Amino acid sequence: MMKIRIISAIVAIIIAIPFVYFGGYLFKLGIGLIAIWAFKEIMDLKKTLKKIPYIPMILGLTSLLLIVFANTNYLFYSGMSYIYLVFLCLSLIIPSLFYENDKYTIKDAFHLIGLVLFIGLGLNSFILVRNIDLKLFLYLVSIPMITDSFALFGGKLFGKNKMCPTISAKKTWEGALIGTILGTIIPSILYLILFHKLPFIMVLITFILTIMGQIGDLIFSKLKRENDIKDFSNIMPGHGGALDRLDSSLVIFMTYIALALILL
Repeated sequence: MMKIRIISAIVAIIIAIPFVYFGGYLFKLGIGLIAIWAFKEIMDLKKTLKKIPYIPMILGLTSLLLIVFANTNYLFYSGMSYIYLVFLCLSLIIPSLFYENDKYTIKDAFHLIGLVLFIGLGLNSFILVRNIDLKLFLYLVSIPMITDSFALFGGKLFGKNKMCPTISAKKTWEGALIGTILGTIIPSILYLILFHKLPFIMVLITFILTIMGQIGDLIFSKLKRENDIKDFSNIMPGHGGALDRLDSSLVIFMTYIALALILL
């Protein structure tokens, strides 16, 4: 199993390198493909979302792509983003008026809106950060990788107190603390190496992002538990699906954009 995980991770990294390195439309294409697959994983959540009719499904995917690609060349959003959000809400709620209650309900619409908005904003922030700077993108990517790795190892070595046993039996407060500490120190050093400076505000931001990344992991873990699934899909053998790999990263990138608008 470990061998499969390692090989799968290496293959994924090799595939991702040209998309990340060259950026631009190639990177947007890659994120768009991930968005489409993530939407499929959403549609497969049989308890959160029962079988959605084709029209709301198509409108949901359209809304997701509009949000993913919205204003990705600018840090400060224009009014066009508001148009996309209105389209998302109305296009998914209005069809529920014309379907029988057991086919597509208001509850289904709001579930779908929430998932599309959450994932869409996360993937949109990937493109936005990559358009700002490759080095910034690499720094942010390092945070969930380092935090998750040391939280896992720290939990195995020192973990005694379960964090959220009903969501994940393996996550402990001790592991989370170790992941937060090293997830702050190592990416901060990487930031210093990449940018030749390390303002205290970036150390603070890194600290906050380690915590938010672990919260993101728990959010998607709870979504899986509520649907009685181990992984969202098996597109990456040994690792699960797109949402399994991007859970903490989505929250970290979104949070960084929010903090950048507030603090930087």
